[in-house]
Amino acid sequence: MSKLLMLLFFYSIVPGQTIKLPSPSFDSKTSIEKALKERRSHRNFQPSALKLSEVSQLLWAVQGTNRSNGRRTAPSAGALYPLEVYLIAGNVSGLEQGVYNYKSISHSLIKVMDKNILPELNKAAQSYASHGAIALVICAVYERTTIKYGNRGIRYVHMDAGFAAENIYLQSVSLGLGTVFMGAFDDDTLSNILELPDNIKPLGIMPIGKL
Repeated sequence: MSKLLMLLFFYSIVPGQTIKLPSPSFDSKTSIEKALKERRSHRNFQPSALKLSEVSQLLWAVQGTNRSNGRRTAPSAGALYPLEVYLIAGNVSGLEQGVYNYKSISHSLIKVMDKNILPELNKAAQSYASHGAIALVICAVYERTTIKYGNRGIRYVHMDAGFAAENIYLQSVSLGLGTVFMGAFDDDTLSNILELPDNIKPLGIMPIGKL
């Protein structure tokens, strides 16, 4: 496989407007122990906008880089990083409504859809999927991991999704936000709403908002 094909295969390059995110913070007043103690699943949120800095922090927590070699905040089997994270922005100060694909290396967003599809999530999942100011949809390209580990790689991909989701939970606590992980949804309906490529499979929805 050529170098270009490898890049396309592993990083799923998507055309569209690129938005550079604010730099994440690496310190807070919330200890890891406090975040663990206060971690909850929330299904109702205030109708308030999130700041772009808060969205940036959440995305860094879920799949951002924390080392110069490109390794990330969430562990991944073989450092193969099969996850793709989509931001559905409904109410974010300084960011247009739409759907964005997060790119960890550049800590940026690529816009893939212009409209706010938060209300449409109700077609695929329970109603509280659309209650937040945003929703993060954790997806996977299984082949990035199974190409090395075979069928056992499917299990590793699901572990990766769990690591990433817990990072979102803990970062939400630190920011004074709430979230819940939703694994009950219709796969085909959600894929159609997001207009996902065939090789990208949704694994979880996490609505996020102020409490």
